[in-house]
Amino acid sequence: MILPWARFVFAAVVVTAPAAWTQDGGLQIPATVEAGKAFSIGSAGSGSATLYIVGMDQVLKRDVHLGEATYFPAGSVYNAGHYVVILEASTSGENGSFEVLPADRPANLSFLARPSRLPVSLENGITGAVFVFDAYHNLITAPRAVTFEVWNPAGKQQERTVSTRDGAAWVEMNSTPRQGVDKFVAQTGGISSTRVVEQVPGDPCGLTMTAKQAGRQIELATDPVRDCSGNAVTDGTVVTFTESYGNRQSTVDVPIKGDIAKVEMPDHPGATISVASGVVMGNQIRWEK
Repeated sequence: MILPWARFVFAAVVVTAPAAWTQDGGLQIPATVEAGKAFSIGSAGSGSATLYIVGMDQVLKRDVHLGEATYFPAGSVYNAGHYVVILEASTSGENGSFEVLPADRPANLSFLARPSRLPVSLENGITGAVFVFDAYHNLITAPRAVTFEVWNPAGKQQERTVSTRDGAAWVEMNSTPRQGVDKFVAQTGGISSTRVVEQVPGDPCGLTMTAKQAGRQIELATDPVRDCSGNAVTDGTVVTFTESYGNRQSTVDVPIKGDIAKVEMPDHPGATISVASGVVMGNQIRWEK
């Protein structure tokens, strides 16, 4: 954002200056300056003058001696962009321009990771995007290699290196087979940023149940319910038991508790009993006394 007074000064410069900026004549101006670095501007002639530098949210003013270089210490200009130089002397004026470029060394990463919670073993389920900034919060647009890593308690599970484009790099990573809290890390130039991704069990896999007599009822119970990677399915996941006999059908929804789902249903000899969770079907039992 350019401050209102800075816009005014810049507008005045545009109106009073020649149509095209030049850097010949009495001013010696570097073509580019790295953000935050020291630099100097030379001038020809003799006597006193006033030197202005007008740029992104910045206006610098120096009283100078013509014929000598004017030194600007480190940190004088720090916002990347186009800067205008104006030299006002008693006899004439000179003007020119230069570009301030982002510093080459990264200092900050803006790291966005989605989602924060997802099932295990999901291909390209984790998305990460990184924006690379220098110490003055300028976006570093020159290509840089950014390394993305996914870690779980057992160690590093995945690694991928991507080059930035216009200051940004993005990637898709697989969620790991193990439930729990994983770390999603982005790093470049010796700095890193970490996001936490919680991985929860996937859908039940290989769902099976057993049946036994329990008085006048049939007691049905699943084996410990696991996803396809062997993780215990979260308690509260609903398992549906269905008993069909003749032209009748009974259905009971039961949440998993302690890795299993258990229910008692009416004892109907010759009944067919099935089990399912969501779209996952389990085994069937033909109940006979």
